[in-house]
Amino acid sequence: MYERDTIAALSTPPGTGAIAVLRLSGAKALEMAGRIAPTLPLEPLPRKAYFLPVVDIDSAIDEAVLTWFKGPNSYTGEDVVEVSVHGSPYIQQRVLHAMLDAGARLAKPGEFTQRAFLNRKMDLSQAEAVADLIASQSAAQHRLAMQQLRGGFGARIEDLRQQLIDFAALIELELDFGEEDVQFAQRVELQALLERITDLCTELIDSFRYGNAIRQGIPVAIVGAPNSGKSTLLNALLKDDRAIVSDIPGTTRDTVEETMTIDGVLFRFIDTAGIRRTDDTVEKLGIERSYKKAAEASIVVLLADASVMSEGALRTEASMLRRRIGDGPLILPVLNKCDVPEARPSASMLSISARTGAGMDVLQQAFLSHVQGLRSGQGDIVVTNARHVDALRKAKASLQEARKAIDLGISGELLSIDLRRAQHHLGEITGRISTDDLLGSIFQRFCIGK
Repeated sequence: MYERDTIAALSTPPGTGAIAVLRLSGAKALEMAGRIAPTLPLEPLPRKAYFLPVVDIDSAIDEAVLTWFKGPNSYTGEDVVEVSVHGSPYIQQRVLHAMLDAGARLAKPGEFTQRAFLNRKMDLSQAEAVADLIASQSAAQHRLAMQQLRGGFGARIEDLRQQLIDFAALIELELDFGEEDVQFAQRVELQALLERITDLCTELIDSFRYGNAIRQGIPVAIVGAPNSGKSTLLNALLKDDRAIVSDIPGTTRDTVEETMTIDGVLFRFIDTAGIRRTDDTVEKLGIERSYKKAAEASIVVLLADASVMSEGALRTEASMLRRRIGDGPLILPVLNKCDVPEARPSASMLSISARTGAGMDVLQQAFLSHVQGLRSGQGDIVVTNARHVDALRKAKASLQEARKAIDLGISGELLSIDLRRAQHHLGEITGRISTDDLLGSIFQRFCIGK
């Protein structure tokens, strides 16, 4: 437990609502709660709700429900008091000011969760999952955040890190008996451990492609020639007139982005400027942006007018687009406007009508199949955080150096350096190794009150 100021903050979103919850956390939380709620018993029962008036120096503010969570059995690991009042912004501010007048300090962004981490209520990866959970907009995002919040990822990393520490201790013990040429750490067992941890690092690093896509939303760029129906397709997917639809070529000159959830997965759809030869400077800029968005997407819908372009010509367009944007995204060639008499739909290619909705369910299933493809072949743990991936890559590099050192018979002194580096980078994930700068960078992204 750490001695700190007692902090206060509004923990529900600001604005008008049915109720609002304010929190105090710290050694003097109960004492300060008694100052704003004079009728609160001197020794209230933990986790019992008390209905009583809250006041400031002027007058009564509201009738509230106070609950005391005695540390360490609380979210932060400290004494915590939660005060539920009516959701008037005026009442919220008066209660908060009353808490500050009672001696509390206004909490910094993420300070409640930071205290939970410092009091070992959760590791750093779990603390970061709290922010992801609050920000989740889809069932898939929520599921991944909950998996990380439960601590399986951090526990697995910490277990392997501890095994490295144990081996490193044996190797450093050997250094104390250097003249006697003894070997406490069996190199065969160490090789096997390094291989297991390296394989796990590789698996977790590879899972980031899926995890990051789910966390950020799957980007889907809709590209194609002018008047191929890109804006109509976006509107059909969103079931809303979000993009301007016109028969005039070149109507869309910049990207239009919107999100929607399909079977619990968040997708970010990007309608782009029509790709064609043009002398218009503004339209050229829009086309360049179309290629850029396509290169950054996870899925590219290459849309063509089925009454104008054949299947073979569309496949040629797809090959040209692949050379332009690289190997990253999945390119889905799609023939649109298959409802018009002149259309030439294909049995071997996705054929739709964005106007009537024909084939839209098949297209959406193709999006979901791609997401499942990103997930396949991975274990039960998925990495969603770029910081974790960076630490895993550094740990993997140190592990590979340690394996080389064993193969080459390099001295235990140099081998222990590589092992300590790997331990350090794995410890950065769970917060066993942390700095004030790192913690500040992580928790300042939280909202105040969490």
